[in-house]
Amino acid sequence: MTDQFAKKTEAWSGRFSEPVSELVKRYTASVGFDQRLALHDIRGSLAHAAMLHACGLISADDLAAIERGMAQIRDEIEQGRFVWQLDLEDVHLNIEKRLTELVGDAGKRLHTARSRNDQVATDIRLWLRDQIDALVVLLAELQRALLSVAERHADTIMPGFTHLQVAQPISFGHHLMAYVEMFSRDAQRLTDCRARVNRLPLGAAALAGTSYPIDREQVARALGFDGVCENSLDAVSDRDFAIEFCAAAALVMTHVSRLSEELVIWMSPRVGFIDLPDRFCTGSSIMPQKKNPDVPELARGKTGRVTGHLVSLLTLMKGQPLAYNKDNQEDKEPLFDTVDTLEQTLRIFAEMVAGIEVRPERMRQAAAEGFSTATDLADYLVRRGLPFRDAHEAVARAVRHAADQGVDLSALPLASLQRFAPEIADDVFAALTLEGSVGSRNHIGGTAPVQVRAAIARARTRLG
Repeated sequence: MTDQFAKKTEAWSGRFSEPVSELVKRYTASVGFDQRLALHDIRGSLAHAAMLHACGLISADDLAAIERGMAQIRDEIEQGRFVWQLDLEDVHLNIEKRLTELVGDAGKRLHTARSRNDQVATDIRLWLRDQIDALVVLLAELQRALLSVAERHADTIMPGFTHLQVAQPISFGHHLMAYVEMFSRDAQRLTDCRARVNRLPLGAAALAGTSYPIDREQVARALGFDGVCENSLDAVSDRDFAIEFCAAAALVMTHVSRLSEELVIWMSPRVGFIDLPDRFCTGSSIMPQKKNPDVPELARGKTGRVTGHLVSLLTLMKGQPLAYNKDNQEDKEPLFDTVDTLEQTLRIFAEMVAGIEVRPERMRQAAAEGFSTATDLADYLVRRGLPFRDAHEAVARAVRHAADQGVDLSALPLASLQRFAPEIADDVFAALTLEGSVGSRNHIGGTAPVQVRAAIARARTRLG
């Protein structure tokens, strides 16, 4: 064979008596999607080449030729001039072939002391590390958008719900701060995941390590890894770091989906708490009055997509014996799509949330319905000396009476209220106001506006 890259089977052709079929070429090729790893592959190869030279495994001339060739390949890729070949199967062989075309034997020596198994594991970790850093920034932007709306509406009263039934009045700012907390934990999970992503597999070779005298720590330092994977079998075969990332991503999307569900409900004309900017909505092809919250609805749907990718990777990994198996080629598309979906969703949600138009009067009207201050009346009776369970029963009977009369508790005459609990005095009505109810929850984590503003200040400090 005059050219080791002349056939599809260039890396192993000496073992086989016939070429790989065209059908198998198409079925097994990954270059259509793994080419997005190209710049990370080049970066890893340059660090590997520098280590090979430092360890006396390639000459200074070879290193210089590799660096010169990789610089040209990087330019070709960035300018869209690189020709990707299906026959070369993946991003690694495409780059290696082009390097050999450019610099000859020096390009062939680059693969000394490594395998595509540890090479691809390194590329994925380098790529995912960068994506995590970008996603954490986007999560911070979404939190800041929520904080801005929450700060403007720390005093805006809305009904809080349990079981989607009116429960107690709360601050709208407090409600939004719940999502700030969720997304803050999401960012922490991604940051924690990054620490496990940031370990170097290169040097594990195919599965057992290499007999060459290499310096893995040098490569780790050059690439910004915190350390090396300490078992060669584990380094090339497990994708738990990708699974962990997808689990964290699925939680982010779950929180996005919960927010989306509320935005859809709040925007419904039957509720009317908010409106979304027109640029995030669409109309109907037949009903001219419609304004549909397509972005939140689609985000709700894409949550299932990301959760599906998590299940896909778990299923991919669960039956594999050590070490590397071809199954692992299927790790990339779910991982790539998870990152893409999350990145696009966070970017659009930060802008959309910042543009929410709040309707405080409608929120207040809804908070005044459904006996939302009933718990405040029970708490009032407890402060008057009644055991809570007795107070609960007395208020429940008062609520039933008010419902029969078609009025709120605060509209009942004092005498009517005293029929259910003689301890009630005329100061009760202050406790039954929406402002009194919300303001009384004045502790860390409570819905009192002063506490909401304090929580916003803490969150801003946390975000920097």
